[in-house]
Amino acid sequence: MNKLELLSPAKDIECGIAAINCGADAVYVGAPKFGARAAVGNSIDDIAKLVIYAHKFWAKVYVTVNTIIYEDELEEVQQLIHQLYEIGTDAIIIQDMGILGMDLPPIPLFASTQTHNYSVDKIKFLEQTGIQRIILARELSLEQIKEIRKHTTVDLEFFIHGALCVCFSGQCYFSQATTERSANRGECSQPCRMLYSLEDSEGKVIVKDKYLLSLKDLNLSTHLTELIDAGISSFKIEGRLKDISYVKNVTAFYRQKLDALIANDKSLAKSSSGKVYIDFKPDPEKTFNRGYTDYFIEGRKKEIASPDTQKSIGKYLGKVKRIEKDFFEVSTKEILINDDGICYFDSKNVLQGMIISKVNNNRVYSDELGDLKIGTKIYRNRDHQFIKDLSKEISTRKIRAKLELNETKEGMFISANDEDGNQVSILCEFVKEPANNPEQMYKTIEKQMLKSGDSIFEVKDVQINLRQTYFLPVAKLNEFRREVLNQLEAERIKNYPRQSSQIIKSGHKYPGDKLDYHGNVVNSKAEKFYADQGVEVVEEGFEKLSSCKGKIIMTTKYCIKDQLGICPQNMCSQLKVKEPLFLADGKRKYQLIFNCKNCEMSIKL
Repeated sequence: MNKLELLSPAKDIECGIAAINCGADAVYVGAPKFGARAAVGNSIDDIAKLVIYAHKFWAKVYVTVNTIIYEDELEEVQQLIHQLYEIGTDAIIIQDMGILGMDLPPIPLFASTQTHNYSVDKIKFLEQTGIQRIILARELSLEQIKEIRKHTTVDLEFFIHGALCVCFSGQCYFSQATTERSANRGECSQPCRMLYSLEDSEGKVIVKDKYLLSLKDLNLSTHLTELIDAGISSFKIEGRLKDISYVKNVTAFYRQKLDALIANDKSLAKSSSGKVYIDFKPDPEKTFNRGYTDYFIEGRKKEIASPDTQKSIGKYLGKVKRIEKDFFEVSTKEILINDDGICYFDSKNVLQGMIISKVNNNRVYSDELGDLKIGTKIYRNRDHQFIKDLSKEISTRKIRAKLELNETKEGMFISANDEDGNQVSILCEFVKEPANNPEQMYKTIEKQMLKSGDSIFEVKDVQINLRQTYFLPVAKLNEFRREVLNQLEAERIKNYPRQSSQIIKSGHKYPGDKLDYHGNVVNSKAEKFYADQGVEVVEEGFEKLSSCKGKIIMTTKYCIKDQLGICPQNMCSQLKVKEPLFLADGKRKYQLIFNCKNCEMSIKL
């Protein structure tokens, strides 16, 4: 049986519980410190509460400790991992290889995408060290994933939705170089979402003031079957900085997608328990997005970037079909209401927006219509009704259970079984007084036992094996049912199938014999780890360098020349440029280096 995991982000315990209620098989959250999103750390107490809630549904909680670690932090990180293990955390997501040299509890370790998991050899090496899961680079194609699966057996996780980092993960030093805020320390200032002009070697402006490094958001919802066939078992949603509406909406959307696939393929199954009941219609276009791309999953494509804006454009509504003095009319089937946020690109391709204060059908009234024209595309980037629905919705998740009532001398045994085979029984004593109306009493017993109230269970079947029907007050029946379901929940938690793992402390061949600053080695344990594999660390991590002048601060599979249609391999390109090319932000210039053989672009400081 191929068990599939839907993995959702959670910036806090509220988002984590919401994700589980909307169908996540697992959630990932930040530790109090040392997570790649420093702004959204969580206390040990909150993580413990989330673990308890998740484990009721046999869902998992993974905690990120995926920054590079300085020498004076090693002991603190080791203690933190022990604390996380003690509260029941299912796995730790790591970047720094120094962690592998620590005295660790038997907790599974996942290699973060920050470890740049791009090649077969690198992933084979990590598998051999005892890493239990590899979070693959977003830039991989289906064919590359298949090749990795062919040569490995380790669990593979892949991002299927959310924001894209333009640089290979773990290899970006742009933020550190320009603001001293290290992406590898969870403090990225996102220079890739800033305005740049593209200049040639003579200073001629080719493109002026565009978001030249800003990518659209990832959406692989139409590629799930292909990813399953390629060997992915964990499907990850990006967004530990996103709000709870995003988490609910996107999690519910992919839950429905995966459930549909599972229903049509008996070889597939969920990796957690319970059925989700959602009282809204999920739609990823209604929450934050910069437009969607499937990135490189099918190979290189045009228009994966969002050069005109780094902001959310939301859902496309339709085109302007009429403009009058104080209103314009949109050709759309969507219903617009007051407080909706809409946006459009003006004649200079600059994103403009407004909050609707008055609307009549598809007529939007405004005193400032800007330079709207007939045919302008209108988007809704704030759906007021949808946000309102999500804020009040109560998604529920219920585990199938069956009750059986068997008569005893003192009363009856009530046995409860759930969908995972957990079972409990309780003795319920009562005075055996035959019911005056046996048929009606039987129906009452069945009705009350089928209720599940606010428990995590959904009682689907009740078997009543009594020699005769006795009178039982409704309050007493409810008390019996609550007690047996409470015990069944406790039994589920006790029987939770927690996994353990140990790092294999023996030498394995690392794919390379020298590491420069791209190895992100900033502590003695990481240096020793590589030395044990016969690797020489010839340069400390970027954050430790005394000078970064002339260093490559970003390498990406995204290519500005390809995006602009001026790739030299494109024989149809009419525009010739004088290289080298530079990105300019008004303060300094950054040289672009093109590796056409590997179809990669780098930025040099």
